[in-house]
Amino acid sequence: MINNLKEIIKKQRFVINYSRMWPYVKPLWFRALCSMLICIPIGSLDAVIALALKPYMDLVMVEKSISSPWYIPLGIVAFTSLQGVLKYLSAYLSTWVGGRITNGLKYDLFQKLLTLPTQFFDKKKSGDIVFQFNNQADNACAGLLNNLSVFVQRIFSSISLVCVLFYNSWQLALIATAVLGCAFAPVAKIQKRIKGIMEKTVFADAAIITEYNEVFNGNKTITSYNLQKHETAKFQNILKNIFTLKIKMVQKTQWLSPLMHVIVSIGIAGAIGYGSHLIIQGDITSGNFVSFITALILLYTPVKNIGNNLNAVQFSFFAIEKIFGVLDTIPSIRDKENAKTLEEIKGEIEFQNVNFEYVKNIPVLRDINLKIKKGETIAFVGNSGGGKSTIVSLIPRFYDIRSGSIKIDGTDIRDYTLKSLRQNISIVFQDNFLFSGTIRDNILLGRKDASDNEVQNAVKMAYLDEFISTLKSGLDTQIGERGILLSGGQKQRVAIARAFLKDAPIIILDEATSALDNKAEAIVQRAIDNLMKDKTVFVIAHRLSTIRNADAIAVINEGRLVELGCHEELMSIPNGQYRTLYEMQFKKQAAMTQSV
Repeated sequence: MINNLKEIIKKQRFVINYSRMWPYVKPLWFRALCSMLICIPIGSLDAVIALALKPYMDLVMVEKSISSPWYIPLGIVAFTSLQGVLKYLSAYLSTWVGGRITNGLKYDLFQKLLTLPTQFFDKKKSGDIVFQFNNQADNACAGLLNNLSVFVQRIFSSISLVCVLFYNSWQLALIATAVLGCAFAPVAKIQKRIKGIMEKTVFADAAIITEYNEVFNGNKTITSYNLQKHETAKFQNILKNIFTLKIKMVQKTQWLSPLMHVIVSIGIAGAIGYGSHLIIQGDITSGNFVSFITALILLYTPVKNIGNNLNAVQFSFFAIEKIFGVLDTIPSIRDKENAKTLEEIKGEIEFQNVNFEYVKNIPVLRDINLKIKKGETIAFVGNSGGGKSTIVSLIPRFYDIRSGSIKIDGTDIRDYTLKSLRQNISIVFQDNFLFSGTIRDNILLGRKDASDNEVQNAVKMAYLDEFISTLKSGLDTQIGERGILLSGGQKQRVAIARAFLKDAPIIILDEATSALDNKAEAIVQRAIDNLMKDKTVFVIAHRLSTIRNADAIAVINEGRLVELGCHEELMSIPNGQYRTLYEMQFKKQAAMTQSV
């Protein structure tokens, strides 16, 4: 039986996974060891009741001795109480150690998550991220330690009970252990049958988290478009899918417990039948027989229910396998060996024959060649989807180019450390992400050690001071998750103040005013003008009037640089794309002005 258990555990890749878990267990090894060692007497004490029944039955029930062994009932109570105390200690230590290991795994998973490139997040749903980087750690550790404790208890319980069986009758013990071996034979077959279902269950559980996140973040869209029934139908389909998977899991595994019941009943029946013969022959006493049957029932009872615990064990090992698959992931965008630190930008930024694709063999940028000197402003214009945002996303290495190079001061940006490269870049997006907390908290993300005077100056330069003065708590006003309590223009100005505080020499403005109304845009544009002073600026603007003074304007069309020059140079090109875009926008603005 023990050999069968070891084989099952081995097939579950327990040894490999445990060796990977050792760095997390090592700091806690003493408590973890105590937790496992306590399981030995817990399991072994199961034999006490069965062993005590032999002298009690022989002396009291058969011989009807007057001097009955009164100490036996008291001993049973004492040993059972001791077993209960040990079980509590084992549960406490297992939970403590399991919680610390879980936190260690979650910490490393979170660190790994922060190193993964933007492309990873582009392809994942929020539910997948939460489940993979949080819930899997809970599933792994909770299931692993609890079930490991159960296995240790049952192994030593089985050893002690088998000893009682052989003590009472070696003939009956051989029958019992043979039947027990047969009972474990089908367990090993279950793993292959349920692995596919476990993977599908993980994705289904992640889909529920995604749906909740989408309802939370898209509640206004759902309400305005009356999408309640649509979302309810989606959620119902997810629940149906999970229900179907649970039923399949039952179909694949729960046949084991009934089968165990049948096999165990055969063993008990065989022991009773042959035991009766041995009593009649005088080979064993009635006490031996009762003690044997009690030990046999105690031995067989957990075996009958092993199918119920198998799913939890499988999920634990499955979760551990997935966790270390994630931790072993090597980010596609990372520092080279001996990467340089970008201390100061002294010269120019150059794009040399840059090609890029999000999906293999589907080009997004083709042969982009650009030079931007220190302190210059270059604007990117063109039709939507042409590749403007992609170009600026390559500078901080949100993505890596397929071929060519992007150089700062003659050095490829891939030869700089990611930290130093990004420390020299501030970005203001179209939809800037603000974190839950206060306005001050979000501004200080630009530089955590900034003084109050520096924060106040950033607020002033971002034209936030007038708005802040109207707030009861000022900079310490809570803004809600994602800055939900602020308007679009206010959020943009908080982001600009954050960029002011960072004071990076390179500024990227990715359509920073495109989502604002005219009044908010005017204020934000003044703040941006302050931010751009004495910086190297890459700007994507939807209103061409705001970039007329740029040192260079690059027209991007279908991933190619089709025109490059200042406003006057591009306007002088007959039928030029920039001129066409500018005139179309000017006519549209004139028409809107006349209609007003």
